[in-house]
Amino acid sequence: MSLRQLIDIDKLPLHVAIIMDGNGRWAIQHGKDRIFGHQQGVESVRNIIEAAAELGIKYLTLYAFSTENWGRPDDEVSALMDIMVQSLNNETDTLLKNNISLTAIGDLGRLADDVRARLFETIEVTSGSNGLNLVIALSYSSRWEITEAAKRIASDLNRGILKYESVNEELFEKYLKTQGIPDPDLMIRTSGELRISNFLLWQLAYAELYFTEKLWPDFGKEDFYNAIIDFQKRERRFGKTREQVLEK
Repeated sequence: MSLRQLIDIDKLPLHVAIIMDGNGRWAIQHGKDRIFGHQQGVESVRNIIEAAAELGIKYLTLYAFSTENWGRPDDEVSALMDIMVQSLNNETDTLLKNNISLTAIGDLGRLADDVRARLFETIEVTSGSNGLNLVIALSYSSRWEITEAAKRIASDLNRGILKYESVNEELFEKYLKTQGIPDPDLMIRTSGELRISNFLLWQLAYAELYFTEKLWPDFGKEDFYNAIIDFQKRERRFGKTREQVLEK
């Protein structure tokens, strides 16, 4: 029996965010180079997108490439960008067929012209889909995002567009790259690492965190279902008492 049958469809997380970690270690364990691990990780991406869409989850954010990843060896960075372009070429029709829209968050200006052009093309082509919203965090880090938001707010204050008294949490969120995207309810990280790694620091304030020892290329649909089941067993209080939550 698939774990999918144990999931309460009425209690799905609205937004799941995933740190896809462990491609390099998986490759080393299999006697291959790190690039082979990243290539194998693409299949897990495909499976998890499919699982999320089939369940009816509305938002799925995947941490594909951090700003810190630019410091990796040039050949690995180049290979990752090639994999990105190839995946966009191969999967656009599948996204359309499954009513999935694509968007991206991050410092996209750092991407090579061909990568950025193909990315924006896929975003445009899938913009009419209204099923799963797939968000790719690419050339992204949360400290960069928050710093950029602070700069834009400071600029608007200096130009008189904003008043000091109007700056609050609700306004700040409008300056983040995730504007219009609900905060994640569940964050999953693979590979056994127990940290958030500069990922959606503002947005994960009240997310449930789920860590698994599975390396990303080994993370499949059943593992995803297990994370959803674990999420559904938790009591989310958002700072309130248990009694207050039960009263609702």
